Amino acid sequence: MLNQATVAARLDRLPITRTHRVVLVTLAVVFLFEFGDLNTFAYVAPVLTKTLGFSVGTIAFVTSAGFLGMFVGAVFGGRFSDAIGRRRALIVATAVFSVGSLLNAAGWNEASFAVIRFITGVGLSAMTVAATTYVSETMPAARRGRMQAAVMAIGLFGIPVISFAARGIIPISAESWRFVFVIGALALLAIPGVVRMPESPRWLLRHERADAADQALQRFESGAGQLPPLPQQPSVAPSTVTVSLTAVQQSGSRYRALFSGLTGRRTLFLSVVWIFQTLGFYGFTSFVPTLLVAHGFSLVHSIGFSALTTLGAVPGALLAWPISDRFGRKMPLVIVCLATAASGFLYGLTFSAVAIVIFGFCVNMLIQTFAALLYTYTPELFPTEVRNSGTGFTYGIGRLANIGGPFIVAALFGSLGYSSVFMYIALCWLVVAVSIAVFGPRTGKVNLEDLNERREPDERLRQPAGAAVARSTDATV
Repeated sequence: MLNQATVAARLDRLPITRTHRVVLVTLAVVFLFEFGDLNTFAYVAPVLTKTLGFSVGTIAFVTSAGFLGMFVGAVFGGRFSDAIGRRRALIVATAVFSVGSLLNAAGWNEASFAVIRFITGVGLSAMTVAATTYVSETMPAARRGRMQAAVMAIGLFGIPVISFAARGIIPISAESWRFVFVIGALALLAIPGVVRMPESPRWLLRHERADAADQALQRFESGAGQLPPLPQQPSVAPSTVTVSLTAVQQSGSRYRALFSGLTGRRTLFLSVVWIFQTLGFYGFTSFVPTLLVAHGFSLVHSIGFSALTTLGAVPGALLAWPISDRFGRKMPLVIVCLATAASGFLYGLTFSAVAIVIFGFCVNMLIQTFAALLYTYTPELFPTEVRNSGTGFTYGIGRLANIGGPFIVAALFGSLGYSSVFMYIALCWLVVAVSIAVFGPRTGKVNLEDLNERREPDERLRQPAGAAVARSTDATV
């Protein structure tokens, strides 16, 4: 009989099969345009200050509207995905952000851009949380981190593509900036590929569709060759799954389970991490081109410097490949945060073009290493029945908090000057580093069901197998 332990064992014994590779490429293409679209307004913003008379405060308002949309998309998109499935949610979200991106090309004033960026943000976040959850649920435990890093590395080509495209397109004419937004709409071309992806077997089984879950598993197993036998005693005892389900049922609703017990503590911890990493991440990427112009560099030089620094994005995600599954997620996340804080601080202290590019390259590289690790880490810490809701809520809380982020940047720049913005960014990354170091559970090469027991995986692995099973059984009584 198919159960969660069997699904986990069948997925985790697999090598990377043809279906895994198709999923990887399809999601990477979607992320290519998603990452590109996330940066389009940042590169168009400097020219809007000249053609539409936008101030730094206006750009902050429009950017905040986009983040409000991201919050709505993440929170409600997460629940939407838990209700209808990961694949369907991916299709809808990709269509929403693609159409939204196309509508940006027609923006004519502050209000229109605010509304359109809100709509685009809804689709962008809903897609991100559904995709990261899908990767976590379908990739083998021993390769989960590398596969997420690979998806992001390919997708992150969208950032330099958009930045260099903007550098070439924007100077053509006063209205040519509109064509930059059209690039993000090309994600519509990836929807047929998403339609052909199998649904998450874990999600299907949770919704009592055992036959469909078995068919999805067979698609992932196809072409895998001779597989090792399933373990006689899976690492997740059936009683462990009962603990998770019982906790959810007793809470009155699945969503409320995010705010109680072990899951509730993880929701709080991850919310802090997502809030401050989002403030630090977008405080840098959304405002650097505009700040450089305001600081005295020409528009062409500002966009050019920013384009060169974005070349660090792809190697940044690839850096997560060798370290994520080997060292787990926790300590690499802490180290990367500290390095990002140092690089961002030094960026704000220099006025040399060469140093700006070097430190900017380092920041862009390290924040994408962090993103690849965090996109793997977050869904790992939630049980299947609320995994996408939990990922969406914590991701969305970060976006909601960043509604105020652009105004913080504008206020710091206006009152204390250029360097103060980068001191603030460095402080945000320090808060993230401390939070993960103190409160973050260790993960890596442990199946998803095992990570949601009541004890840390590193503690559990030091215990005799019989003791672990006995404690799991006791917990259900």
